Amino acid sequence: MNQARIAIPSTLPGGLEAGVGAHFGHCDLYTIVDVKEGQVAGVSTLPNVPHAQGGCLAPVNYLAQNGVTVLISGGMGLRPLMGFNQAGIEVYRGAEAPSVDAAVQALLRGDLQRFSREHTCGGGHAH
Repeated sequence: MNQARIAIPSTLPGGLEAGVGAHFGHCDLYTIVDVKEGQVAGVSTLPNVPHAQGGCLAPVNYLAQNGVTVLISGGMGLRPLMGFNQAGIEVYRGAEAPSVDAAVQALLRGDLQRFSREHTCGGGHAH
């Protein structure tokens, strides 16, 4: 991955050392990692939006509006996965990573698996 804006659901206070949130829609915040020429070029945080406001697709639209092109996540329902696909945001499984930095490095090495319908939490529930 040569260039991307990656969002990772994170525990407070965010950043590369933060833990990876289990569900993208219920995380404390997102750590945003900008990658250029295959290297981390910048790190920032983005607060999460209230989940009730816009349901499952509120975080999808919010991340898309903030230029995110890749999401590393734990669980999510089918509806938000379809929303990310429609928004052109690639979704990868990475909740097992011990930190945001470990998840990003695994993605850059090509070690993370793309999220698919089989990985969703099912039922279209808000995650």
